[in-house]
Amino acid sequence: MSSHPSISVVIPVYNGERHLGEAIASVLAQAVPVCEVIVIDDGSTDGSAAVAEHFGAPVRCHRQANAGAGAARNSGVALAGGEFLAFLDADDLWTPDKLRRQLAAFADDPELEMVFGHVLQFYSPELTEDERQRLRIPLAVMPAYHPGAMLIRRETFLRVGFCKPELRIGDFVDWHARAVELPLKSRLLPDIVMKRRLHRTNLGLMARDQRAGYIHALKAALDRRRAKPS
Repeated sequence: MSSHPSISVVIPVYNGERHLGEAIASVLAQAVPVCEVIVIDDGSTDGSAAVAEHFGAPVRCHRQANAGAGAARNSGVALAGGEFLAFLDADDLWTPDKLRRQLAAFADDPELEMVFGHVLQFYSPELTEDERQRLRIPLAVMPAYHPGAMLIRRETFLRVGFCKPELRIGDFVDWHARAVELPLKSRLLPDIVMKRRLHRTNLGLMARDQRAGYIHALKAALDRRRAKPS
């Protein structure tokens, strides 16, 4: 039996068969084992579910009608039984020490409720040089308040509440804004814990999606602040 706390990993996927196997493998290669990997197939029309099912335990696949990444993360959380929750997008990768370093932070400070780390973006090998030039995304190491860079106590996640399923873009930006408002005690590690893949599907979409998410989160936060009694 492992002496580590139990960790459930949720991976939402929509038509991500090309990269999903690498994402799952990066979870299974962690220095700290996880108790389960829950892949939520969000209405894929490709072979994503087959990729997940090929791994066997501790990976399991749950299929649902397409509802967006936030709704898929919610489904995974509802199925999860671990003390801690971690998330990974189907096209991204964890570094091998991600969970070990984050669990060490929790051990150092029992009052911590969520831990983030840094991210390194990388070009997917299939991109042409022209496609790489079109991606105006920094490749430097950056702090990542991103679901794939987070480890959180399950009870803490539920205290913040589920992602808003109606948000197809910016669901986690909104969730994190609500977490900050509580407030939660969090820590940002200096370590790289995630590698974010830049590929054809997100060409030209990343910056626009991020702006839309931040705009919604800012408006929602302002609305909540105005609604509080003075």
